[in-house]
Amino acid sequence: MLLITFTVGSLSIFFGGGSEDTLVYNEGRPWNYPKLIAPFDIPIEYDSVSTKRIKDSIDSNFAPIFTVNEEVKASSLSNINDSLSHLSGISGSTKNKINNAVQQLYEAGIIDNITKAMINNKHIKQVRIINNQGNESRNVDVTELKSAMEAYSYLDSMVLTGSAQSKEVSQLIYNNLTPSLKYDSVRSNALLEDAYKMSLAPHGMKLSGERIIDYGEIVTPQTYTLLQTYERLSAERNVNTQKMRFSVIGNIVVLFLLMFVLYLYIRIMHNSTYQSLRHMVFLLCFVMVFVLLVYLIAHLRAGLMYLIPFALVPIIITVFFNIPLAFFTHMVVVLICSFVAPDASDFIIMQFLAGIIAILSIKGLMQRSQLVVCAMLIFVCYTITYAAQYVARNGTLTGLDWHVILYFAVNSIVLSFAYFGIFIVEKIFGFTSQVTLVELSDINNPVLQELSENCPGTFQHSLQVATLAGEAARKVGANVQLVRAGALYHDIGKIDNPAFFSENQSGVNPHDVLQPKQSASIVISHVTDGIKRAEKAGLPQVLRDLIAQHHGRGKTRYFYNMALKQSATGNVDPEPFTYPGPNPQSKEAAILMMADSCEAATKSLVVPNEENITNLVNKIIDTQVDEGMFNESPISFKDISDVKASLIKRLLTFYHTRVSYPEDVKASEEIISTITEDNLIEDEQQD
Repeated sequence: MLLITFTVGSLSIFFGGGSEDTLVYNEGRPWNYPKLIAPFDIPIEYDSVSTKRIKDSIDSNFAPIFTVNEEVKASSLSNINDSLSHLSGISGSTKNKINNAVQQLYEAGIIDNITKAMINNKHIKQVRIINNQGNESRNVDVTELKSAMEAYSYLDSMVLTGSAQSKEVSQLIYNNLTPSLKYDSVRSNALLEDAYKMSLAPHGMKLSGERIIDYGEIVTPQTYTLLQTYERLSAERNVNTQKMRFSVIGNIVVLFLLMFVLYLYIRIMHNSTYQSLRHMVFLLCFVMVFVLLVYLIAHLRAGLMYLIPFALVPIIITVFFNIPLAFFTHMVVVLICSFVAPDASDFIIMQFLAGIIAILSIKGLMQRSQLVVCAMLIFVCYTITYAAQYVARNGTLTGLDWHVILYFAVNSIVLSFAYFGIFIVEKIFGFTSQVTLVELSDINNPVLQELSENCPGTFQHSLQVATLAGEAARKVGANVQLVRAGALYHDIGKIDNPAFFSENQSGVNPHDVLQPKQSASIVISHVTDGIKRAEKAGLPQVLRDLIAQHHGRGKTRYFYNMALKQSATGNVDPEPFTYPGPNPQSKEAAILMMADSCEAATKSLVVPNEENITNLVNKIIDTQVDEGMFNESPISFKDISDVKASLIKRLLTFYHTRVSYPEDVKASEEIISTITEDNLIEDEQQD
């Protein structure tokens, strides 16, 4: 439960999106909060880019307002005319020319130098001139307007230079030429704001209940403006972002429920996995790391989620655990990731189908080529599902985003290399995949090569046990490849002392000169020696467990009975004659024990016909059941019955049945009776 709490807490940090009352977001960055739905109608205003473009257009065509000061105009004209009339030395025609020019300048408009600079800087093309009463206006091209300095220069050029009279004329013009137009900033700004409002009025409406933005989506300029409007109106309506905080809390609660359901499912339906801390740590860490990877990619861009190989979840878990757990975990991951998916319903359907295909195509993974086939099938599934969902919404394939199909292709390519992920998980968590078991089952493996060279009889025995155990495992739904690999390696401890085991002897039995306790010690040591050799060879823990458990806590009864017969008191400590065990802890270990015992014992039959093999198999396995050898394994009585039937059927193919003669039948009955009385198997007679 602590693992679940830790996982949910870690995911909540990322999926919570914060709980502040103020939303933090920026243009061009992903939206880090849950999906936002409009709680009321929101006018759609122009974004900053469009607003600037519209305002620039208005500004370039706007004519600022200037008012005419008629008194200044009349006073300046009168003063210049009077001053010129009193000057001597200037012809009347020049005076008239100057007066007419001044008149024309004032008619067009004279402005101060600062205003002229402002017009030039703003690239204003026209101005609107209004009289004092404000009842008349006219638009004037700015080229017709002159600043006071420009007007003075223009008039000064009409006067002959170099004479005293010209200096007097220039001076009187300079003293009496006053700007008659004044920039009306109040009216101009009001008129400009009205133009802005008219042009920037909302051009649509986001209706209540419509989606504003989803988690992971990029905040575009348009969306940014809509969010700004949403916040402004929310403040006006006293609808603060506490609602967003409750939404985050709701998501965290759902996240906890999903993880808690996964926890309950593992505890109730897969108790062996629940009891293993290593398995639980892997499952929860795998879920957490994968979901956080999805979050980080969605944070960059929600559309990139199609690049994520979600089918990797059911593939990895199917390889190391089982199909039901793989599918359940996959769906929990998909539901959690749907929080940040662009279209949650489409996403869930697509990943559900992909997960099913991944599980079915990867079941019993034996070859790397299966991963390639699986990746191709998932690509086809993604493509068809995406196209079908698009057509369902739009009624046509027109406008289909082919980039998404490319994402699916990249997704499938990554998925085809899932073998590397399987390899990494094996190394980090000590799991063993079917592919690894297949590789270890190759008889060219150095350990098996050494076994075949030093212990040819044991090697042949191991091959036959592998065949028997594999068939039985398939019959009861156990891990066939694990049982086969375990059978091949279960007796590798005999490599150190091959001559002490009957299948490797050629007429000489070294046990004849040893005490029972010494013989038992040598025979028992093949289990501990096998574990040491397996560790040295780097064999997986599951195979080392099978080596340790294939005799369980059984006794070397042949030597134990000999010790009892040699004992003067009739009492012998059984511990030196007992295998270290433990008893089989798994269904596969129980099957290996039964197959190993029965294969060795049938070699003692003089007439290995159906009746004798059936009786022998039943008596050996029934004895093991009575001694409680399988009490610690999850194998059922029904499974044991099926294993018996499978072993009998396969042993009959090993030893072709023939007609039994009376002497043969009698001999076989005596051997079976001996095996039954002493609970012996071949391994224990010479082990």
